[in-house]
Parts: sequence; structure tokens; C-alpha cells
Amino acid sequence: MSGGERGRADDRPVRIGVQLQPQHATYDEIRRAVDAAEAAGVDVIFNWDHFFPLYGDPDGAHFECWTMLGAWAEQTERAEIGALVTCVGYRNPDLLADMARTVDHISGGRLVLGIGAGWFERDYDEYGYPFGTAGSRLTTLADALVRIEARWSALNPAPTRRIPVMVGGGGERKTLRLTARHADIWHGFGDADVIARKHRVLDEWCDAEEREPSAIERSAGVEGEPDDVGERLRALGTRLFTIGLGGPDYDLSRVSRWVAWRDRVNGG
Repeated sequence: MSGGERGRADDRPVRIGVQLQPQHATYDEIRRAVDAAEAAGVDVIFNWDHFFPLYGDPDGAHFECWTMLGAWAEQTERAEIGALVTCVGYRNPDLLADMARTVDHISGGRLVLGIGAGWFERDYDEYGYPFGTAGSRLTTLADALVRIEARWSALNPAPTRRIPVMVGGGGERKTLRLTARHADIWHGFGDADVIARKHRVLDEWCDAEEREPSAIERSAGVEGEPDDVGERLRALGTRLFTIGLGGPDYDLSRVSRWVAWRDRVNGG
């Protein structure tokens, strides 16, 4: 899964994502938020792959990730869509590859396959999946990435494009090495100092894997305002900035400011 054709990191345009957390909202409210996000001009609309809310009432309203992505593929017209991120522990990797290929076709080639090792133990326990250890979950992720690549090459019809793979997580010994080996996008969290360190480690793993570091788009979850947070992370090479929003209100006012900043720094 080479991302080299996506350009050198400093040459990439800034992009803005929004994560519409599928919690504490009716589906009508989520649907309206998707429409509003696309109308606001975001580049990517994400949900997340959990079975219960992560914030607020832990037993509040919540909806499943991939069923929703199939609906979003029909609903949206321009924005890319994806999960931030899919937990590989919930699904057979070959099935996940087929699910991603199908949503890719429904959307006309706008799916981003966000993927990670998983961490929220309640999801596993209540749905009957083995939680294992951090090490075993990373082993599952490593195996899954290889199997997904192989399944995509065997499917008929093939995906509409080389589906971009986004690996989420900042583990420096294993996750970032898997990112260097397989991913088109790396997604992380943290302040500028944390992100700078993760970028350095990822670059080192790219060298070890004989991968051009600029082949991997750098992505970060962000809070605050773009003229402060955005400028600092952009100087470090971050190009995809994602704002998380919870239901039921999904207030996009801050997202609109990030979109305006994107247009300004991109010269649009």
C-alpha cells in the first residue's frame, strides 16, 4: 500500500476532517450532521468503531460503525468517509477487506480504511471478543494488514482505487513500524512536542522499512483554534486535521473556522 503518489509531505494541501461520534444522538441527528459537515466543506467525515459511548452516559445511545459507513457512502457526494479507526479485533480481516471494498464502490472511491489495534475493553467483553493483551492486539493488527492487502488483490471486482490505509496509534516500537510498512496515513494525538517525536520515530521506521517518509500523510486529532494549534502542527508536517464532535448537537462552528484556515493556507 504505497502512498508515494500522494506527494511529498510539505507539498500536500492541508485537509480538514470531522469525526462525528455516533453517540448520544438519534440517527436523524447524525444524518443531518453529515449533511452539514459536507456542506461546510470538510475533506473527510469519520465516525468511530465502538459499541458504547466513550464520553457522557456510558449506556447512552450509540450506533455501529460500518453499517453507518454504508449509509454515508450513499448520502455523501464529495467528502471521503471512514472510521477513525476500525478495531481489527472485531472482524475477520478478509471480511473487513471485503466490507471496505464494498463501501469503496458504493461511495465511488471515497473510503479511507482507518484501522487500529483496539483498546476499549468493554467493547470486547460485552460482545464476546477476546481482549488479550496490548501485545496480542498488535500481533492481530500486523496479521490483519497483510491479509487485507492480499484479499484486496483477489476480490472481483477489485476496489475502485488503492484504498488509503490510515493506521491510528502512537506506539513507537510496533504501531509506528507497522505504519511505515503498510500505511498511507498515520493518525495520532498530542501536543506539538508529542507529534514531533512521533514523526521522528515514524521517519526512522520508514528508513528501516525502505519506505520514503513523505509517502505517509501525517494526521492528527485537534482541539482549539487553527491559527494556534493548526499552525504549530502544520510546521511539523501534519496535513490532515480532524475535529471530534459528539451528539446530539454536533456544533460545526469550530469546524468552519478550520475549513476557512485550510483555504487560506492552501491559497484557495
